[in-house]
Amino acid sequence: MPPMEESSSTPHQRRPRYKGKNPRRFDEKYKELNPERYIETVEKVKASGKTPAGQHIPIMVREILEVLAPQPGERAVDATLGYGGHAEAILKALVPGGKLVGLDQDSIEIAKTEARLRAGRFDEETFVTSRTNFAGIAQALAEEDWSDGADIILADLGVSSMQIDDPARGFSFKFDGPLDMRMNPAKGMAARDLLEDNADEPNAAKLGEALAGRCFDTTLQLAAAIREALPRYLEPDDAEMSVRRVFQAIRIAVNEELAVLDAFLAQLPFCLRRGGRVAILTFHSGEDRRVKKAFRSGMSDGVYSEISDNVVRASLAEVGRNPRASSAKLRWAVRAGV
Repeated sequence: MPPMEESSSTPHQRRPRYKGKNPRRFDEKYKELNPERYIETVEKVKASGKTPAGQHIPIMVREILEVLAPQPGERAVDATLGYGGHAEAILKALVPGGKLVGLDQDSIEIAKTEARLRAGRFDEETFVTSRTNFAGIAQALAEEDWSDGADIILADLGVSSMQIDDPARGFSFKFDGPLDMRMNPAKGMAARDLLEDNADEPNAAKLGEALAGRCFDTTLQLAAAIREALPRYLEPDDAEMSVRRVFQAIRIAVNEELAVLDAFLAQLPFCLRRGGRVAILTFHSGEDRRVKKAFRSGMSDGVYSEISDNVVRASLAEVGRNPRASSAKLRWAVRAGV
């Protein structure tokens, strides 16, 4: 009888199961979530006019750079850092000698973006982050000892593609996920605990009556209930727009976005150096009305020496490359004084 082999101290490891051509989980479905490994896939997705999963394509970069005109040695604030696309473009114009402070309340994404920009060779003398929403801009400037403000400030009020695409964040009904929608997942009430109507939704009263008092735990549950409550005569595309508007309204309420924007606009003139420039991208009529009113009021009071007469919109070519740019509106202002 042959001698028995000694048993290995290493437990047997099962081979990972092949997930097939159509995996159901978000983190298994998209190769773009590993951009370094699948460079060609990422470029193919961009060429098709879509945003790669887990990434964000910055909107109106050229127009924003023209408005803000960043120069070497200047101070800048990206009040909504996100994926860092706008910040990276501005940083390249600030060196040598300049510095950018990036604000973002999303604890999940801010760490990723800081690491990405550090890898792009922007050190702490050139780029720092602060985990706060844009209403905390004055405090962020104080921490940098920029008592007289910044030369340029940018605020992109849109939700980042990383937040929208990830079903675990609960912003979209594309995939099922918890009905959350908090930009800072550690703070505030989740969307499932707070449902509100949207003034831009023509069926708001009917939807409010149908949804009142009901509980929803997931994004698909809420989307299905909205569709069920809508008038039967609506075309499918119009019904989907209603679903989007309700989700947008809930997101705004959950994150108190309009109150935060009001606080930011009130502080803004005192956060700009004389001759400083500010640019704000909005994606919702309620946001745009507030920005327009604040800029016009500042111009009347002599706080701003120049403001945009009309909104700047993305070009048709950009919208073709990135459909999410279609609803963007850019307004700008220049702080009075020299």
